[in-house]
Amino acid sequence: MQTIILETEIAVPAERCFLLSLNIDLHMESAALSRERAIAGVTHGLIGLGESVTWRGRHFGLMLTHETRITKYERPHYFQDTMVRGAFSSFVHNHYFKPHNENETLMRDELHFVAPLGPLGRLAERLLLRQYLIRFLVERNRTIREVAEGPEAIRSRYLPGYRPAN
Repeated sequence: MQTIILETEIAVPAERCFLLSLNIDLHMESAALSRERAIAGVTHGLIGLGESVTWRGRHFGLMLTHETRITKYERPHYFQDTMVRGAFSSFVHNHYFKPHNENETLMRDELHFVAPLGPLGRLAERLLLRQYLIRFLVERNRTIREVAEGPEAIRSRYLPGYRPAN
């Protein structure tokens, strides 16, 4: 099993980061290079507890399908998505949102994954998959930060009607 931990500071309240991280359309924008698209389940807007989404995208030159379900949800501090079906033997992504300094959020990703194919899969985890997934998450987090910290006109595309609690 491989574990990836990434921390991203975002200069907005935790709830905004939490909700943007659950937005299917924003995820698709961040995954433009792989042309990842939501093809079943929740395919637009926000996904919630117990709901699933099936993604299809090009990774390593192959069209792959990955279905995930939101298995834990504690707004606005934490949610977990867990693979239901896909190319991995196991794939669990924990998302944490902790208030940090004044009006900032420390967004923490903890991704745990296991590749199929036993020893060959463990080799692929170390040589290919780990760095690939880190790049994927860094790009996703960069997109979330840009939208979260950006102008209201852009943010409102992903969180229509959202008003901060303050």
